[in-house]
Amino acid sequence: MQNIKAAVAHEFGKPLSVETVRLAPPKSGEVEVTLKACAICHSDISFADGGWGGSLPAVYGHEAAGHVTAVGDGVENVGLGDAVVVTLIRACGSCPNCSGGAPTLCTTPYDGDAGPLSMPDGSKLHQAMASGAFAEKVVVSARQVVGIGDDIPMEAASLIACGVITGVGAVVNAAKLRAGQDVVVIGAGGVGLNAIQGARIAGARRIVAVDMVPEKLEVAREFGATDVVLGTDDKPWRAAKAAMGKGADAVIVTVGVSAAYDAAPRYLGYGGNVVMVGMPHTGDASSFEPANFAAVGQGMVGSKMGDVVIQRDIPWMVDLYRQGRLKLDELISGTWSLDQINEAIADTKTGAAKRNVIVFD
Repeated sequence: MQNIKAAVAHEFGKPLSVETVRLAPPKSGEVEVTLKACAICHSDISFADGGWGGSLPAVYGHEAAGHVTAVGDGVENVGLGDAVVVTLIRACGSCPNCSGGAPTLCTTPYDGDAGPLSMPDGSKLHQAMASGAFAEKVVVSARQVVGIGDDIPMEAASLIACGVITGVGAVVNAAKLRAGQDVVVIGAGGVGLNAIQGARIAGARRIVAVDMVPEKLEVAREFGATDVVLGTDDKPWRAAKAAMGKGADAVIVTVGVSAAYDAAPRYLGYGGNVVMVGMPHTGDASSFEPANFAAVGQGMVGSKMGDVVIQRDIPWMVDLYRQGRLKLDELISGTWSLDQINEAIADTKTGAAKRNVIVFD
């Protein structure tokens, strides 16, 4: 066991407490990663606010990058000193979904209460989302990490772990967008901007960004949106359809707001699909007219973590960054120390930040 600093949630909706906790060494098939950066995702905030329940005390954080500093038995994909992205996708590799190429839907449960973290007195400390990356170090399954090379800034690399693969993957893997098709992205936050990038990379003809904040729509243009629509306008789907000349082939909903799902089908064209990425709080509901979907061959599909296979998808995204075709540095709104995590979370909650990143010495 070793002592590390981590930001601990003791109560939902209360500030995190930066304190010393204990971290166990990696077991067989696990690695220890000393972190250099961890971005703040809205999912971390929703969990910490109690939006989805969960076990406490807990360490959140799941969008991280660093260097491997210890390796358990049987690990072959990475070695000591390797620069890696650390994801929350703890896939067993053998359940029907993993075997079928869908590791984001792994059905083997992981008990974060029995993970590598504990309080100084040995009592339970939940490793949230199988990561617990609001901390100096993590111990995770080797299947959760991907080597990236030493030429990429860690702050930028951390974004790939969730926001980038979720947004880009929702377009490329879930929507299966083809060159020349049209897409609407609802929400121009961190995931939304990456969905816009994914649509640009996939060769979309028109990419329409919808958001409630005019300033965020201007940023969306910088990431590849061809058209923007203010979500507060009356019947904004009309403006989106006018820009495309028809309904969208895909509507990517990246915000966890039920009202966004109520409106999403109105942007669709015949045969189009709504891709559900943003996660409203437990108990929130939306409503639709199912006959409309059946009549014109439309559909809705959930997309968890962009339906990625990280060992396949992260390397090509890293290469696109090297080529200048995938923007990462431009996603970073600010960097903060671990001691400033509550200020960073408060800044993220304003909605103005693309991504705030915790950096470690």
